[in-house]
Amino acid sequence: MLLLKLSAQDLLTLDSRDRMVPHLAARWRYFRGADASESERSAWAESLVSLANDLVAAGRGNVEMIVECAATLDEAICPGDPRLIDVVLVGRHPKRHVASVQLVELKRWSTVSRVERATADLLHVPGIKGEKKHPALQLGAYYEAFTSARGPFQGADFECGGFAYLHNATDDSVRTLIDVDAPTGSYARIYTSDRREQLLSDLRKHFAEDGAASVAERMLQSMGLRNTPLLDAMIWSRGADTVFTLRGRQKEVADQVLETASKVLPNPRHPALVPDERRVIFLVTGGAGTGKSAIGLQIKAELEAQGRTVKYASGSRAFNGALQEHVGYGDRQFRETFTYFSNFVTPPDPLLDVLICDEAHRLRDRSTSRFWKPEDWGTGPQVDELLAASRLTVFFLDEGQSVRPNDVGTVDLIREAAERRGARIVSYKLREQFRCGGSDAYVRWVRALLGVTDEEPGKWRPDGLMHIEVADTPDDLEQIIRTEALAGASARMVAGYCWPWTKPLGKERRLEPDVRIGEWYRPWNADSESYCEDGAPPSRIWSVNENGLGQIGCVYTAQGLEWDWCGVIMGEDMVRRDDRWVFRRGKERKTAEPGIKRVAEPGSFDPKVKAGSVDDEEFARLVRHAYHVLMTRASRATVLYSTDKETRDYLKKLVGTAEIHGLRPTWENLPVEARMPHLPRPGRGRGKGRRRKGAGSQAPDLRLF
Repeated sequence: MLLLKLSAQDLLTLDSRDRMVPHLAARWRYFRGADASESERSAWAESLVSLANDLVAAGRGNVEMIVECAATLDEAICPGDPRLIDVVLVGRHPKRHVASVQLVELKRWSTVSRVERATADLLHVPGIKGEKKHPALQLGAYYEAFTSARGPFQGADFECGGFAYLHNATDDSVRTLIDVDAPTGSYARIYTSDRREQLLSDLRKHFAEDGAASVAERMLQSMGLRNTPLLDAMIWSRGADTVFTLRGRQKEVADQVLETASKVLPNPRHPALVPDERRVIFLVTGGAGTGKSAIGLQIKAELEAQGRTVKYASGSRAFNGALQEHVGYGDRQFRETFTYFSNFVTPPDPLLDVLICDEAHRLRDRSTSRFWKPEDWGTGPQVDELLAASRLTVFFLDEGQSVRPNDVGTVDLIREAAERRGARIVSYKLREQFRCGGSDAYVRWVRALLGVTDEEPGKWRPDGLMHIEVADTPDDLEQIIRTEALAGASARMVAGYCWPWTKPLGKERRLEPDVRIGEWYRPWNADSESYCEDGAPPSRIWSVNENGLGQIGCVYTAQGLEWDWCGVIMGEDMVRRDDRWVFRRGKERKTAEPGIKRVAEPGSFDPKVKAGSVDDEEFARLVRHAYHVLMTRASRATVLYSTDKETRDYLKKLVGTAEIHGLRPTWENLPVEARMPHLPRPGRGRGKGRRRKGAGSQAPDLRLF
């Protein structure tokens, strides 16, 4: 956990725009569930800015300031009260060239006296109730946790120290803090206004002029706030090895599933004479990027290693297709491991030990397919078919990602189905955000912007984790996305379903440029099961195929996936009018060319949300959710563009100016450690058979979402 990560210079820029304290306060409320005190806000406004100014004065404005940072990777060791360090200064040591860290306790005290003459540990601060510990004692606890094996640098070689920063005090006014009997240690230094020159000198000794961004990036990665993309992790693991480092609540969920499996499922090596007939259902809810897929893939790998029969089911063709293509599975290999919700009309015989259902919000009323005979369709609720397929079922669900009228997967639906079967249900809620660079502030801002929640969006406040900007034209948006993709980042363009969608034309399977904004024309991703003209990929692998950059994706081909940069085009289905959102359905017109249609009235052209299928209220809900999905596909930067000028002006007002020093995470601005191009897809059939942990080459330690 952290509230803000910026260089000292960038923090001052953010503060000059009156956006630093509101951002910190919003993050504080999210993590702590209560408003930050006036004292806390004042400390941010005064002490943080003063410390940043001192860093700049020392010629160390590049040093990264990580505000309200957890001392360890796993805050679960201190439930409900994570140890938060006021500021962690991160940079490179000027002589040893290793990471250099200073833990800082901010104190606005101007006068301090001892509570008892017999001890220097307990203090009295005028105007503050109760006794206070010497700040060195707090720093000592932080130091011990930070430098432990569970700390952010996990035993790596790095320099670490700490100090209390009392910019309002003089040496005489806080003499008790610096007397000979005060605590000592590398973390026990005290800087007052009298010692400012010493502070500037020490900052130069601790930090080099450059290299801070690279060190901070390594620290964020070790804390799980920079993600290795899910599909790249699957390449490393081939879907079999245990490669994910789960944290906090994620690990708790996985451990509980594995423990329950050991109790209610027979040992595959020693089958029980009297089988245990208990049924257990795990229901795990959480927003996009909270780690649901990482947990599912982790428990799948571990259960298979135990000899259990496991299937991983999804309702998303795009997710399954990207997984199969990107990881290099052959068709048979893939069917043996992954499947769809609709594949359980007839229960497997024998039953599976475990069925993992990802994206369970995409459950349908019944299992049907246009490719099946009607007599092969399911006759009951799809959720019942899934529960009948295994002894232990795990559902991962996010009701906020329901984007189709026939998406019926809800917490209540699964609970009612569990009651019908007399199954025990175990519920967990994931909260901490690891997608969008780990910026829960960005995810909450998007939800507020779109009206998914009742919060006011307010201005976007850069936090050093996620970047947003608004393009003036679709050409500008495409230029940004293409530039980053060609430089090495993963990037895609997506849009609201606001134009007709033409199937590939002619023998050459030409893609019609349906998405038309002025003189800017681009095709949707191919509505096809095979490759089209100029190597355009089929829709199910558009998200990961190198030739997918030239087409525009929609919510149905983007859901469940992510890229470094995502360009999001908002169409006329959701426009801003008189301080509220207005939702519109479009009308199409035929053209002289068969099969091609154009826009007659701008709005939504999604055939799944026609007026005859959903009412206006449900239509608005589904459009909001669709843009919520599209705007949370990026791990570093989202570029927004609206075809409607009033909406575009509204977005610009909230987002503000794009350029703030080096905050724009272009490929060239990123430190080398952050430049992680996606891995190439392995060849089909490589690595047949599942490798067990420890076999063959060692996969990297990956932290996901």
